[in-house]
Amino acid sequence: MLVKTRHFGEIDLDEDKVLTFDDGLIGFEDCKKYTILYNNEEGGNNTISWLQSLDVPELALPVISPLSVMADYNPIVEDEVLQPLGELTEENIIILLTLSVPSDITKMSANLKAPLIINADTKKGCQIIAENPDYVVKYNIYEQAKKCKEAKGE
Repeated sequence: MLVKTRHFGEIDLDEDKVLTFDDGLIGFEDCKKYTILYNNEEGGNNTISWLQSLDVPELALPVISPLSVMADYNPIVEDEVLQPLGELTEENIIILLTLSVPSDITKMSANLKAPLIINADTKKGCQIIAENPDYVVKYNIYEQAKKCKEAKGE
């Protein structure tokens, strides 16, 4: 299927790459269909990828694996919140954090409080509110990102 996006132009997307968020995302409740896009064709090698709405071409949220931000990230959530996604296992669960990237890049932050949980098998996702009291909406990740790049020799 051909999908129009603001930032990536028109892309040819396989149907099996479509993710469904039945309740949408916080602030974007009417947007239900998404896909994950990468800055290169290999995918998966980037630290930051994009959650691209298929309902609104202008909506593409930068996302990152929580393990790139916090090695022991483990959101606490009631089991019934995740039931609509189907059975989650270590092999099929994908957890992503949305990023805020202001003009001052040193203030780049990840939302630890409201991660995206995706079942790679069922292609269903949801955004949850983690019950962890120490997880914040704006967790500064600039220093971690800088260290990660230095470790890779970039």
